[in-house]
Order: sequence, then C-alpha cells, then structure tokens
Amino acid sequence: MEPGNPLLDEYVLSLTGVRRPRVCFLPTASGDADHYVVRFYRHFAGRCDASHVSLFRRDRGCGVEGDLAAHLLAQDLIYVGGGNVVSLLGTWRAHGLDDTLEEAWRRGVVLCGPSAGSLCWFAEALTAFHAAPTRVKGLGLLPFSNCVHFDGEPARREEYRRFVGDGMCPGFAADDGAALHFRGTELERAVSSRRHARAYRVEPVGSEVVETPLEVTYLGQAVPEPALA
Repeated sequence: MEPGNPLLDEYVLSLTGVRRPRVCFLPTASGDADHYVVRFYRHFAGRCDASHVSLFRRDRGCGVEGDLAAHLLAQDLIYVGGGNVVSLLGTWRAHGLDDTLEEAWRRGVVLCGPSAGSLCWFAEALTAFHAAPTRVKGLGLLPFSNCVHFDGEPARREEYRRFVGDGMCPGFAADDGAALHFRGTELERAVSSRRHARAYRVEPVGSEVVETPLEVTYLGQAVPEPALA
C-alpha cells in the first residue's frame, strides 16, 4: 500500500493466481491502527474479498467472526502491515497465530508485507522501530536474516552488517520499494516498485561482511502475468 504506487500490491495479488482472491490484512504491528485498516480496504475491497483481523481491539470487532485460524487458512493472501515487529511477534505468539501462519505458509497461502510485515517471516531480523537497531527472532519460516529500509536508514544498514559479522545468520536486505519473493525457502526473484531500488545478499566472507547485489526486476516494465484460475 505504497501511496500512489500500486506495483508491489499488484504483484502480490498476481501470485495468488485467482481473479478475485481472498485477502486478509493483519495490522498487528501498528496496534491495529484505524487509518491503516481504512487504507487497506480502499485499495483492496473493490477487487478482492477483503477482511482484516484486529487482535488489540477485539472489543470493537476484529473484522471477522468465528474461528480466526480457520479464516486465515481459507485466504489466498495474508497481508501483514508495518510497525513494531517485536509487538507483532509477541501478540501473535500470545494468540497462537504464529502456528496458524506457519500452517498457512505450508498450505501455499501467499504471505507478504512491508517493513515489520517482511521481517516477521525470517529466522532473525534487525528492527529499529523508534529505538536503536536490535536483533529479533522471527517466525523462522525462512532460514535467513532480514533487514529492510536499507537505503533509507544508514545506521540500520551499518548495524545489520555488524550483527551478521557477529553471528547473526546470513540473509537479505532490501531498499524501500524493493521486495524479496520466496517460493518455499528459495529466493525466486527480487522485484521493485521504484526504478532504482535494490536488494542484496548479506553474508560473512572471511573476516568481512559482503553485500552482493541481486538482480532486481522493476515492475514498471512489462512482466509476464501468470494464468488466472
């Protein structure tokens, strides 16, 4: 939901292979902020069967009725919003959604998100949400580390390199506007909604930490569309 630039949203919708996919938004990392939920529905409701799950504000309605796990497992796409990844992970674990999301991943539901919605899927990640950069343990669906906002926050980039050098598992970093597309645990491709956004493999080589640029496909250029069911 990049303002004025739908390229990444269009890309993740295309991965479902469904003309009108079922898409559920998890705004947990923002504390279920109303403006974020509204933005989601404005963008997705006209073309998807859209829903959301609020965990912090159940007394005001969570967006769905009944069994949350069953609802999430019935989706074609689960979209996780940005914000505080530490709060997100703690809340998911308290509600058992970590196990549900792992099951969704194993069933082939498309999982995506920006910022905290990217960090959460990895074994380890670097978060710097209104604080000094910190190492955090993610869900571990992807056996790598992850760093976002790589071009926009020089201190985060520097600290990620330091953490990888100090024993954090090797991983991937992405500039704002770049996205990493995994199929299972294998990196399928890197794509971007901004022409000059880049992504990197970051790993120790000897006594140094090396950033290896990945090939990134800019989505503003024509790309083949998958067949829709």
